[in-house]
Amino acid sequence: MSTPQPLVKITTALCDAFASAADALLRRRAREIPEADIDRFVALRWLEWCGGTLRVTEVGELVLMKLQTRMALAA
Repeated sequence: MSTPQPLVKITTALCDAFASAADALLRRRAREIPEADIDRFVALRWLEWCGGTLRVTEVGELVLMKLQTRMALAA
């Protein structure tokens, strides 16, 4: 039996933090991502642990593309 995951409210601040986290991962600076944010992103399936390494999931890639589109439209 699996343990139910707590719901995470998706806010603008959370999306901004995810964009920063993804950037930190690209620069190989995962230690700059707060643990609480990592837990939220994993719960949302935006990030996952793979062999001790944190990486962006396919869902996370889609979220990043949507964030980039919104930023481009806002500019």
